[in-house]
Amino acid sequence: MDSQIILSRMGAALQQARNHRGLTQSQVACRAGITRQKVLQVEAGTCTVGAEYYAKVAGAMGLEFSLTPARRPTLDELPSMDLD
Repeated sequence: MDSQIILSRMGAALQQARNHRGLTQSQVACRAGITRQKVLQVEAGTCTVGAEYYAKVAGAMGLEFSLTPARRPTLDELPSMDLD
């Protein structure tokens, strides 16, 4: 499984959780002790952002990560994969 797909899925899940809780990126950033820009990068699934920031965003919303078996990428996810 391509790591970018995994990070994109994590970012999307964190963004969905934030929206579900009715929080802004600024509110999550303040709770996590990071910048709003870093929250934006996490939600975008940016691969240059350290795992620490994904954990800080999750922790700011009272979430933790769990591992599940990988599933095949969707057609929307395929263009972001490096297939070379």
